[in-house]
Amino acid sequence: THGKKSPWGEHEIDYVLFATVPSKDVLTIKPHPDEVDDIKWVTQSKLLEMFDDKSLLFSPWFRLIANRWMIGSTSEEGRGGGWWDDLNRTMSTDDFCDFDTIYRFDPPEEHMGGGGDAGPMFEKEDIAAVVGDASKKQGAYGKVKTHKESKLKQILHLEEVMSAVTLLYVHPLKSNLKSDNIQKTFDSSDLAFCDEILCKVSRSFAAVIRQLPPTLLVDVLIFYLVLRALDTVEDDMTYFPSNDEKVKALLSFHKTALVDPKWTMVGCGEGDERRLLEEFPKCHSVYAALPEASRRVICDITQRMGTGMAEFVDKDLGQGTVDITQYNRYCHFVAGLVGEGLSRLFAVSGLEQSSLATELHLSDQMGLFLQKTNIIRDYLEDYVDGRAFWPQSVWKKYSSTGDLGYFANPTTDETRLAGLNCLNELVTDALELAPDCLAYLSKLRCAEVFRFCAIPQVMAIATLDKCYYNGDVFTGVVKIRKGMSCLLINNTTDILGVHGIFHRFAKSIMDKAKSARKGGYEDPSCERTMKACQAIIDLTEPEARMAKKQASVVNGTITVVSCAAAGMVLHKPPKNNSVLFSTTMVVASIGMLSFMKMGLTKLMGERSMASLLPASKLTKN
Repeated sequence: THGKKSPWGEHEIDYVLFATVPSKDVLTIKPHPDEVDDIKWVTQSKLLEMFDDKSLLFSPWFRLIANRWMIGSTSEEGRGGGWWDDLNRTMSTDDFCDFDTIYRFDPPEEHMGGGGDAGPMFEKEDIAAVVGDASKKQGAYGKVKTHKESKLKQILHLEEVMSAVTLLYVHPLKSNLKSDNIQKTFDSSDLAFCDEILCKVSRSFAAVIRQLPPTLLVDVLIFYLVLRALDTVEDDMTYFPSNDEKVKALLSFHKTALVDPKWTMVGCGEGDERRLLEEFPKCHSVYAALPEASRRVICDITQRMGTGMAEFVDKDLGQGTVDITQYNRYCHFVAGLVGEGLSRLFAVSGLEQSSLATELHLSDQMGLFLQKTNIIRDYLEDYVDGRAFWPQSVWKKYSSTGDLGYFANPTTDETRLAGLNCLNELVTDALELAPDCLAYLSKLRCAEVFRFCAIPQVMAIATLDKCYYNGDVFTGVVKIRKGMSCLLINNTTDILGVHGIFHRFAKSIMDKAKSARKGGYEDPSCERTMKACQAIIDLTEPEARMAKKQASVVNGTITVVSCAAAGMVLHKPPKNNSVLFSTTMVVASIGMLSFMKMGLTKLMGERSMASLLPASKLTKN
């Protein structure tokens, strides 16, 4: 193994030897008894069956090499199937000979802990590859390639550039953490730590949590940190000496971390997540000062989530979940329960009606929609980590090798199309949750709570559109543009904007499905996909039509102003420092136009926000 966590390791060169014979009887094998315990002639299917047998302890190198290269996949692009799939090619060509790449192998946990930090030596990522890292950290990026558009392409989306300027400088998400009520209620030093660590461990939720009303903000912040700490315990594959010990920690987390003000866990997790656990008493201090009703909710959800996580500790997720039922169950424990907990916190705060706490189905579906989107997007990262979640009952219909990694090397048309078929079915499965997400949002009355819930939802539908029929999912992580993210955030102030976004991306996915079918692509899920998209379109059509009408007026006004500004510059161009002047004019224009667009959109959208009220105008029931 390789890395600071590694309990053991070695550097060596391994040779893989091939021989083809008409019969096994003509080949005599006499391995060194100190190196090889036993040998056996097997078929591909028999070997995979033996891998599933928990009583058999294979060499970690052999298991990883077999799953990665020997059966159905190779590490280099453009190299076809696995070594065993094409023995003639393997024996007669040098296609599979690689004398340059260094691979860091992390063995499975059963081999003295395993789960090191395999990675590039001397930071030279171009000459090293990571294989089988068992130290899964959900949502941790950087392990595989991220597909991004060039800065030039991003700048060409002018509306997104304007949205970015608006969000960053004109109308940013306002933090309410410094409000008098919060500062008087909680220890300032401990609260500052919670705010700091939130920004470190959260990729996207920090800003939307901070904009919540003061009467709810800290409750949700601590709820997130508690669950993140629990998730870190569940993710660490090397800290506990046995699975039984990990299960005990998960089952008792709500009785230790949330009861003992001095409780801490040293050495578990990595980076900021480890720091969160090691300095958890600061979180407990803030948690203890929360209203009793909020603490009851947080404790209950923590207990149930820990129980759910414990259920999956002994399951081998190297090849994903077993079926849709298990897939949904996992998503329920790690995300659906979060949705339920948030609904209950919204209700006890008085900002939302008490009946929202009983919307268990809608709360669960909202969580599943976000979690499934992340699982779809993170296919390759999760597979490399050795802890995947794509359901076998879906992907095995399309993998000719019976291995989830089959799709990671789309070097043939057959593999590429199989991957797209599988991907599209899972995207469709997630899309079918969208109507329930919209139904949940329609029940909210607090503007800040609405935005807190809506922002992740619109990001999810945009990500599904990005993933649909996109082979890049199998070679890296796909992301929506940052400018697009800003545009989506700016349009989540009311149900009108949210419906417009869902309508836009549902139509985009439907158009892709139709175009692909017209081009001869036969997708088994096509009809189901279009049905799911049509359901979203039907629900959002009235608001989408209204939003489009408003956008036309706003954009028309901006166009007129832009043309007038350009005419003034052309009429009397500057004599000196023309480049500087022009640059300044462009920047100033973008800022002015962003401000103008925000004002016009807000003016025209006030009627659609009638059902939402700011927290300051809502009183506790």
